[in-house]
Amino acid sequence: MPDLPELAASFTAALHDAGIAVGPDRTRSFARALTLLAPSTTRELRHCALATLVSDPEQIEPFDAVFREVFGGPVDREAQRGQPGDPARSFRDTVAGRVPGTRKATGDGRGREADAQPREAPVPLAASPLDRLAGRDFAELSAEELARLSEVMRTMVLRTPTRPSRRRRTAHHGARIDVRRTLSVSRRTGGYPLRLRRFVPRARPRDLIVLCDISGSMEPYARAMLQLLYCAARATHAEVFTFATRLTRLTPVLRRAGPDDALARAGRAAPDWSGGTRIAECLAEFNERFGRRGMAHGAVVAIISDGWDTGTAAELATQMARLSRVAHRVVWVNPRTASPRYRPLVAGMAAALPYCDAVVSAHNLEALGDFTAVLSAPRRRR
Repeated sequence: MPDLPELAASFTAALHDAGIAVGPDRTRSFARALTLLAPSTTRELRHCALATLVSDPEQIEPFDAVFREVFGGPVDREAQRGQPGDPARSFRDTVAGRVPGTRKATGDGRGREADAQPREAPVPLAASPLDRLAGRDFAELSAEELARLSEVMRTMVLRTPTRPSRRRRTAHHGARIDVRRTLSVSRRTGGYPLRLRRFVPRARPRDLIVLCDISGSMEPYARAMLQLLYCAARATHAEVFTFATRLTRLTPVLRRAGPDDALARAGRAAPDWSGGTRIAECLAEFNERFGRRGMAHGAVVAIISDGWDTGTAAELATQMARLSRVAHRVVWVNPRTASPRYRPLVAGMAAALPYCDAVVSAHNLEALGDFTAVLSAPRRRR
C-alpha cells in the first residue's frame, strides 16, 4: 500500500486547489481514518474521504471530480451499490499502477504478486500552503500569511463546559417534580395526579472571557490570537478584552467589524497597542468593573500573556486570587512555554501560576488544538 500520510497530503492538496477548504486538522482525520479502516474498495475510500474532508453538500461535486482525477476512472454509482463493476478491482489497479509490488486484479477477481520484493511508492507529496504554515511560530509569519490562516481559524470552535441554567426541560427520570405540569395534566383524570411529571435543568455552555496582552513583547502573537478571537466573538459570543497599560473591551468592535478590517479597528480601539504591560492594574480594573458585576461568575477565563509585568508580583497574585474565586476555570496562554528550556522565572508568571487551572502555549496553528481542548475540559482542583 502507498504511504498513507503522503497519499492523504496529495489528495487534500488537490482538494484545496479545487476550492474545498481542507486544513491540517481534516488532513490528519483523513489519514487516521485510512489507517483505522484500511479501505479496500473505492466505495470505502470515498466514504472515508467524504466523512472527514467534506463539510457542505455543495462540495460533493468538485470533490468527486478531484476523486476521479486522483484515483482514476469515474465514481461508478452502480458499483457503489454492489452491482457489477467491481470497485475493489478499480482501486487495487489504481494502487498497483502507482506502487510496484502490490497485488493487481485479474479477470477472475483474484490477485497475483506483481513483484516479489515490494518497493516504496513514488507518490508525490504536495503540501498545501496551510500545511506549511501550520507548524510555524506565529511570530515568524507575515501579515499576509496570518491572513491565510483565518480560513482555518473560522472552522475552530471554542467550546466551554456546560452549566445548569434556570430553564428546565421535561424528563421521565428527573430528580424534581414539576408540580405545575402535574396538576395541569391531572385535569384529564378528574383532578387525580395519576402520573407525576418531572424535570431537569437545561444545560448551557459557560461564558468565555478572553484577556489578550497587546504589549510590545506580545505583539506578534496578539495579532494571531485576535484573529482567532474575532471568529470566537461572532460564533460563541465570547467577551474579548485587550490590555497593555489599560483595559479595553473589544467585543462590540469585533462583532461589528468584517474579517478584513477587524484587526485595524481593534488597533484603533486599543490606543496602548505595543506599549508597556501592567497586568495587575488591568486585572484589578476587570475585577472591579466586570468581574464583580457577574460577567466572570462561573465563566471560563483565558489570559493570553507572556507574564512580563511592570507592577509588583504581590498585586498580580492578589488579583489572580480574586479572579479564580469567581471564575469556573482560569487558563493562561503563554507562547513562551513552547520552548523546552522555558521556566516560569518571570515574577508575573510565577505569581499567577498557582491560580491557573492550565497553561498552554498556542504559539502556532497546531498548538491551538491544545488551547481549544483545555477550554472545554472540566475543572480540576488546583
